[in-house]
Amino acid sequence: MSDPIDAKEFEGISGIVAKPLERVNVRSRESQVTQSAWKLEVTSPKGSGAILVVEVSLQETHYRGEGLFLGWSQERLAGAYRALAPKSDDTDPEMPQLG
Repeated sequence: MSDPIDAKEFEGISGIVAKPLERVNVRSRESQVTQSAWKLEVTSPKGSGAILVVEVSLQETHYRGEGLFLGWSQERLAGAYRALAPKSDDTDPEMPQLG
């Protein structure tokens, strides 16, 4: 398992430690199709939680909060995800060679 991301603060919750993003499978009630989502797990002195992000299309993204983030609005979850998700160090990502 990778080392957690350094401690951060968001909306008055200090000491947040985020784990690296994980790709997970999710299903919704209205669909029989399994989709992929990004899961951001965090721990803090106030508890632990996760934010799941499902990109339905280029224009439609859904957020789901667990634990510490349970009951948060879509806007608040989106802000927390942007603030807490690890930033890429790659400025020029390499494209994989296929074929």
